Amino acid sequence: MPLDQKHLPAQPSADSGPDRTSGRDAVDRDAVDEAPDGATALADGGDRSAPAPAWDIRQAGPWTHRDLAANGARFHIAELGEGPLVLLVHGWPEYWWAWRHQLTALAEAGYRAVALDLRGIGGSDRTPRGYDPGNLALDITGVIRSLGENRAHLVGHASGGTLSWVAAVMRPSVIQSLTVVSAAHPRDLRRALLTDRRQMAAFEHVLGFQRPWIPERRLVADDGELVGRYLDAWTGRNQLDRAAVAAYRQAIQIPSTAHCSIEPYRWLLRSMARPDGIQFARRMKKPITAPTLHVQGAADPVLLSHTALGGGEYVAAPYRWRLMPGVGHFPHEEAPQEFTAELLDWIGRHKD
Repeated sequence: MPLDQKHLPAQPSADSGPDRTSGRDAVDRDAVDEAPDGATALADGGDRSAPAPAWDIRQAGPWTHRDLAANGARFHIAELGEGPLVLLVHGWPEYWWAWRHQLTALAEAGYRAVALDLRGIGGSDRTPRGYDPGNLALDITGVIRSLGENRAHLVGHASGGTLSWVAAVMRPSVIQSLTVVSAAHPRDLRRALLTDRRQMAAFEHVLGFQRPWIPERRLVADDGELVGRYLDAWTGRNQLDRAAVAAYRQAIQIPSTAHCSIEPYRWLLRSMARPDGIQFARRMKKPITAPTLHVQGAADPVLLSHTALGGGEYVAAPYRWRLMPGVGHFPHEEAPQEFTAELLDWIGRHKD
C-alpha cells in the first residue's frame, strides 16, 4: 500500500552510524540524550570524550538471553518465567523485542515465555538458504524440542503467524494451542493474492521485494528510514512508541538481515506456479487439531480482515475469531493489554 509520509525522529549521522559488523553496532542516541548524569550530560560536568552506549539486539530486561541449536542453525531467544511453554514468534519487520509486553505478562501468569528470533533475523543465524515455510516451521518446532519441551502454546504474528499455521499442520503433536495474529491461513492468503485486487494492492511492499538487491538497499538506506515509514503506515489509532520504531530500524541494518528477512516473501510469490508451491498449498489442506485463537486488527492495512476471515475452515478443534476495532497490523504492540488478556484467557482454557 502507499506509505504515509509521517515525520520520523532524527537518526544518527553517517559519521557516527553503525560499523555494520554486528547487532551491537548502532548508537542509541535517545538513551544518551536523556541521560541526566551520563557522559554526555555536559551541563553537569560530564566527559565529552566518553563513548556512548552501544545498541544491542539483546536488550536488557527481566528476561534472559541465550542461543540454542535447532534444525541445523543457531537461534537466539529471550526467556522469562517458569511453567508451561509459550513460544512467541515475531513478524516482519520486527524481531523478538516485539513481544516484550507479553513476556512479562505471561511470566507473571505462571508461564515459561520464550520470544524467538526467526532464522535470518535478530540474533539468530543468517544461513544462505532455508527460507521456505516448511523449513522455517521446522525451525519453530525444533526450538520447542531444544527447549526441552514436548509441547508448547504457539503464538505467531504476521509472517510468524503464517509459519505457526504451517507448524500446526506439520507437527501437530507439538502444538498445544495456536494463536495466530494478523495472518491468514496460507491457503486463504494464496487465494487472495491470486484473485483479490484489494489484497494485492495491500501487499505492494511484497511485490516490490521480488526485485533483486534493490529492496535490500532501500531497507537499510538512511538508517532504516523505510522500515520506520512502514511501521507508521501499518498501525491503527495507536502508533508504536518511538523507541520501538528506532529499535526495528536498527535491527534491519544488521548485515544480511534485510536480505534474509524478505526471502520468505520471495518464496511466497515465486513458488505459486512451481511444483513446490503447489505441493505446499495441497499439504496445507490438512486440518489443524490445535485449539486456535485468530486475532485480527480491523484497521490492518496490510493483511485485510476479509482475507484473514475464514481460517476456522481449516481447524478441527475449538476456534475463536477476535477482531480488534481500531487496531492495525500489530495488535500485540498497539493494544498490548487487551491482546494479552485475550491470549491469557485462551491458553488458560487449553492448559491440559
